[in-house]
Amino acid sequence: MENLLEKIIRLELEHDGLDMEIVKKKNVKLGLRNLNGKGVVAGITSKGQVLGYGKNEKGQDVAIPGQLIYCGYNVKDIVENVEQDNRFGFEETAYMLLTGELPTVEDLEGFSAELSSRRALPETAKKILQFTSKNDDQMGALHGVVSSLHRFDKNPKSTDISDVTSQCVDLIAKFPTIIAYNYNVNCVGEDEEPMLLEPDPALSTAENFLYMLNGKIPDKEAAAIFDIALILHAEHGGGNNSTFSVRTVSSTQTDTYMAICAGIASLSGYLHGGASEAVIDMMDDMKAKLKDWTDDKEISAYLTDVLDKKQHDGSGKIYGMGHAVYTVSDPREPILKKKAYMLAERAGRLDEYHLYDKVSKLAVGIINKKKGKKVCPNVDFYSGFVYSMLGIPKELYTPIFAMARVTGWAAHRIEEILQGRLMRPSYISSLSGSSSYVPLQNR
Repeated sequence: MENLLEKIIRLELEHDGLDMEIVKKKNVKLGLRNLNGKGVVAGITSKGQVLGYGKNEKGQDVAIPGQLIYCGYNVKDIVENVEQDNRFGFEETAYMLLTGELPTVEDLEGFSAELSSRRALPETAKKILQFTSKNDDQMGALHGVVSSLHRFDKNPKSTDISDVTSQCVDLIAKFPTIIAYNYNVNCVGEDEEPMLLEPDPALSTAENFLYMLNGKIPDKEAAAIFDIALILHAEHGGGNNSTFSVRTVSSTQTDTYMAICAGIASLSGYLHGGASEAVIDMMDDMKAKLKDWTDDKEISAYLTDVLDKKQHDGSGKIYGMGHAVYTVSDPREPILKKKAYMLAERAGRLDEYHLYDKVSKLAVGIINKKKGKKVCPNVDFYSGFVYSMLGIPKELYTPIFAMARVTGWAAHRIEEILQGRLMRPSYISSLSGSSSYVPLQNR
């Protein structure tokens, strides 16, 4: 006899599937996207702008080289200026996203000092971190700690902009500490004391994270590369799933901690935050199976088999390829590619770098030939490779994404509160009509 749970699952599969004919007939914006894949315009923001399409002379949409704009400033220019000045830039980026303006020298020094003063966790919060866990779910742990921080706030439910701003700055400061602590707690046995180093006020956000993770102050070059990665992941417009989740929840006037937790929950989903890990897994599988890493034919055969669901995880996806907006190029990818080369040269891993390079180029043509889609390598293609050469474990790739993106989440939360309109999209019914209720004894 079918048990109850099996029956519930069977009925879910029977009634909850999607009829694409209804979607087309009713012009439903499935996934809040138009039928051509472009996102439905659902709001307005001054924080981030993601450009992958422009207009030709006839006013038609055409794909263009991708651009990522923070508060009106091209992220490429931000990175180039930070590198020219030989300084760290994540703090400047966070200030700009919150305020909409570039900081003066005095503003930047003050904001950096403010972050430094807020990085440490309350002792009780550290104890929450050290509860025994039955799994190593780092995003779940991050969600749990952030949701508990409201206990240490005298006015956690406030939506007054002064309180919300203070809470957001506090979370931007504490995310690196929480993520490093979470990982180190999970790495030791039940009877061992985890390494929970106090943040160093003399170090930048990037330096502090790497220091708290392994107990060693990183060299300037490695920390600078990590800093650039944080800048590139800090913001991506209001339409990405995690930021939209934060804005949706913030529109209800909920508290900052719950709103940011919504972003964490979204980013923990495999389709949003897990791509850099997926690329590493795919490349590891490829490296193990290829006889010659320099053979274009062998690499192409593997990638073709991946698309045909005959290789790797059977998903049919070449991870790190394609993006919802960028088709010609992802502006973040060449920046990380350059950093990957620098690190690979220093680490003696240029053979791996050249394999990544070949895969990124061959995959574009293979996907276009088999699926008729124009794609480009995205930011995730090289990010995991970069992190691995910085000595960062794979379990932390998505939490690092959150560590950077919390700046964008915070900026969008503040903007949403100031705009003040409850989000309420509508859904249409998939049913053809109403049903007659049958009394319980007659079923």
